[in-house]
This record gives sequence, structure tokens and C-alpha cells, in this order.
Amino acid sequence: MDKKLEFGGAAFQQIMKQLSIIDSFKGNWQAIELKNSKHLKELRKIATIESIGSSTRIEGATLTDAEVEKLLKSVKITKLTTREQQEVVGYYDTLQIILENYQDLELTERYIHQLHGILLKHSGKDQSHKGKYKALSNQVVANYPDGTQRTIFRTTEPAMTAKEMEELLRWVNERFEKADMHPVMITAAFVYEFLSIHPYQNGNGRLSRLMTTLLLMQQGYEFTQYVSFEHIIEERKDDYYRALMEGQKNRYNPDERIDQWVLFFLDCLVTLIRRLEAKYQIYSKLSKELNDRQQSVLEFVKKQKKVQISEIEEALQGHSRNTLKKDMAYLVNEGLVLKTGEGKGTRYHYQE
Repeated sequence: MDKKLEFGGAAFQQIMKQLSIIDSFKGNWQAIELKNSKHLKELRKIATIESIGSSTRIEGATLTDAEVEKLLKSVKITKLTTREQQEVVGYYDTLQIILENYQDLELTERYIHQLHGILLKHSGKDQSHKGKYKALSNQVVANYPDGTQRTIFRTTEPAMTAKEMEELLRWVNERFEKADMHPVMITAAFVYEFLSIHPYQNGNGRLSRLMTTLLLMQQGYEFTQYVSFEHIIEERKDDYYRALMEGQKNRYNPDERIDQWVLFFLDCLVTLIRRLEAKYQIYSKLSKELNDRQQSVLEFVKKQKKVQISEIEEALQGHSRNTLKKDMAYLVNEGLVLKTGEGKGTRYHYQE
């Protein structure tokens, strides 16, 4: 594994630059977290929905974030009849366990098997092999919205899976214990190798993204729970597969290098940071500059997603139309709400 992380000068410089950005933000996060703590619960809720939706869609699911949110709200009374519903709830259950218990979860075969079992516990077709290494050969396949598939690379054969996973876990735990390599680099290497092995019959992609969250949070990058890493990967799905393929083309060859994968991984993490900074700035504006009425207006727009001034007037009775129009103009000017159309066709949209 160490040899796969031997990079040339240009890649090394790029990697060092990205790691500097990530660690600089990590160092500042504690102050930001304390200052903005009352908003973190909402940010995590949004990120959770996006993570579930994106990670399942990467594997071929079609449920939108809104449909995922609706399902989770009614999960106690809804029978999970479709595979998509089963995958969504399994992902939610596993992610909640990680978010609430990440400090206590060890990187061992036993715990990874348990997380895999939880991920697939609602999937009827996966009951016979959940929490167990694969018994049949598999391969990484990219699923696209139009139903087409593309084979990305072939993976470790079943007879070698346990051995390669044992070697991977030993390497990762030794690196973390010795602290002789940057923890984000170790995490990126683990995810690449886990996907290359593809140790389970099903659920490997989803579990790899859950393990990303687990390892990053364990190494002090707790801010990753407030913006969806999975959502960023979904947006860059082609780049995601391309970076994996670049290393995989030399699998089991001395020339196998994962510099393109590491750069992709770090770039996604920097994107996550930029989005979290932007959300923080918005919440800072809300805390400092909006009065109670304006906050109520913004919350209504956020809930409805798209509204007309007449709907706002009806929802916030007791305030004049002229006052509410001024509030909307202010929110638009501050970049908190998007305005489209003119006159009677004017609509206001919440800016995520």
C-alpha cells in the first residue's frame, strides 16, 4: 500500500496544498462550531438527507431528496416494499449509528461486518450474505439514470478477500497508531483499497462512503457531518469513477499509483469545506441582521421552496403586504432568497 502512495513532484505539491486548506479549516472549526452551534442540528439534518439520497442514487436508485425525507418521516408506519426504500432506511440507520457512536467504533472486521449487516438489514434479497464476505466474484459497475451500466473494474476474488481485508485493516490501523502519515491520506487510501477489494456481495459503494464519514470524524474532522460528502461525489460521479479506474488499471502491478484518486478525494473535501463556510456565513447573517418577522418570512419560503407574495401575506397575517414586499427585497438583496419573474409572475425561491 505504501508504494501506491509514492507520488511525483506535481501531484505531491497539489496534495500538500489541499491538505493545508483542510487542516487550516479543521483548526478554525472549533470556534466556528461554538459560535454557530444552534444551527448545527439543522445543517446535520439537511446533510443526512442529502447523503442518503446521493449515496443510493450513485448505485442506481431514483428517489429524490424530498422523497427520501418524506419516507424517513413516515418510516414507522410505512412498509418498505421497494428495494430503494429498503436501501434508504438501511443507509439512514447505519449513518445514525456512525454519527452517534463514531468515537467507540473500532476499525476491525467485526465492526465493519456489523455496519454492513445494518446497511442491508431491510433488504430482503441480501439477508443470506449481509455481514459476510462475498462468496461469488463481483465487479464495480457504474449505474446511470437512463438504466445503462458500465463495468469500471474487476475486484478481488472471493478466495483472497479475507486475506486482503486483513492486510488492509492492519495497514490502516498501524498508520493511524504510528501517526506517520496524514490521516486524510490514510482514509483516502482505505476507501480506494476497500472499493478495489469489494469485499461484500452487495452494498460496497454505500458502505465505503459511510466508512469515509466514520474515519474522518474519528480523526477529528467532525465538520464533515454538516455537509454531504456523498452529494459532492454524486455531482462528480464521472470524475469519481475515472479516478478509481486510473489506479485500478495497474491493479496487482508495481506501477499501481492512486495519486489521481487522492487528489479527487481531497478536492471533494475542500469543496465540502467551502460549502460549509458559505452556509456558516448565511447563518451568521441570519443571526445578526434579520428581525423576528424576516426570520419568519425566510422560514416560510424555505419550507415551501417556491412562493408568491400573496402566499406569504396569507401565512403571516398581521403584517402589511408592503412591509412583506420590503422584507422580500431585503432577503433577495442579501442572497438568501432568489427572485424570478415580474409582476404577477414573481416567485421567490429558497437558496440552499
